[in-house]
Amino acid sequence: MTDRPEDLHAARHGDTAARTAVARAPHASPELLTFLAADPAAQVRQAVAAHAATPPAVARLLAADADAEVRRVLAGRIAALAPELDSKARSRMARISAGTLAMLVEDTAVEVRAAIADAVRDMPDAPRELILRLARDTAMPVAEPVIRLSPLLTEADLLALIATPPVPATRRAVARRPALSETLSDAIAQTADTPAVAALLANPSAAIREATLDRLVAGAGSRPSWQAALVRRAQLPAQAARALGEIVTDQLLGALAARTDLPEGLAAALRSRVTASLAAEDAQDAEAELFAAAQAGDREALLIRLAEAAGVSQARVEAALALRSGRAIAGLCHSAGWSATLAAEVQAVLGGLGPAEVVHPTAEGRWALGEAELQWQAELLEGLPA
Repeated sequence: MTDRPEDLHAARHGDTAARTAVARAPHASPELLTFLAADPAAQVRQAVAAHAATPPAVARLLAADADAEVRRVLAGRIAALAPELDSKARSRMARISAGTLAMLVEDTAVEVRAAIADAVRDMPDAPRELILRLARDTAMPVAEPVIRLSPLLTEADLLALIATPPVPATRRAVARRPALSETLSDAIAQTADTPAVAALLANPSAAIREATLDRLVAGAGSRPSWQAALVRRAQLPAQAARALGEIVTDQLLGALAARTDLPEGLAAALRSRVTASLAAEDAQDAEAELFAAAQAGDREALLIRLAEAAGVSQARVEAALALRSGRAIAGLCHSAGWSATLAAEVQAVLGGLGPAEVVHPTAEGRWALGEAELQWQAELLEGLPA
């Protein structure tokens, strides 16, 4: 191939853009590319690294280039040829290229190794040694694409990665692999590696034995990431769903109850619990407002809300307050459905009682008075002026 005079002139005397254009030209000769491989501009050398006509011996030199982007571009191109490369290949050029690929796969720059992984991740005929090397890389941008997608990794290879992962994230990559077998799922579940198990449960195509799933549900109580993945798992046996309903947070309980594949009795029970949970949240919000009113000394707001909640007139509340009895006010607050802690605040602020006169809650925040006495105190107030 003879280079055009204008290309030769641009290669020797043109600016960076002109030299790069020559290096990218499909008709550029190996000789011209060899000359441009020593160009001081990394942009030009990158174009040479990407060119299919660059001689293997020149590519070997570029594999040691000081610019990581030059090496990355070269790695992507050489890796695409991986099925044809073998250190024992008959062709001397193929052997040189195989050596270049071996250099690049050991490159210190993650992006260079990642370019190789991206090129070979789903190749059915890539060199198996290369795939195993990439799968055990400690950088996940390199290892994960190969672990998840390479058809050359056997179950034994993946079990070895689970048993002795180069880094903890290796197990997560295996857990995300499509169509994971029950054997591999069992191996991941047995590691008790919380992030890896969460990834496994979130993998919709992973086959998980029912017994394994039950065991993971039993261990999900203190692991919110497991709970979230289990609730959203496509196939969830009724027994697992029932056990899950006992441990998930209120937010996840709603998502679990919304599933359409649950037995009707279980679904109804979960929906009932969601309703009760929402009511409790509303009550907590209401109490927070009342605590704020008490702290601000807003007697009028407390008086109005207590009368409404207890189902009595404001006059009866005023009459109860006039008794200056902590037990009477506590009974009224109990009728209103308020907590013992809030009742103590109401006695102090609305009733004007001192600390010694207030019926305080227990250390656990429960009522110090028994249920019968609280009801009796409320009944006594029925005789007061309405």
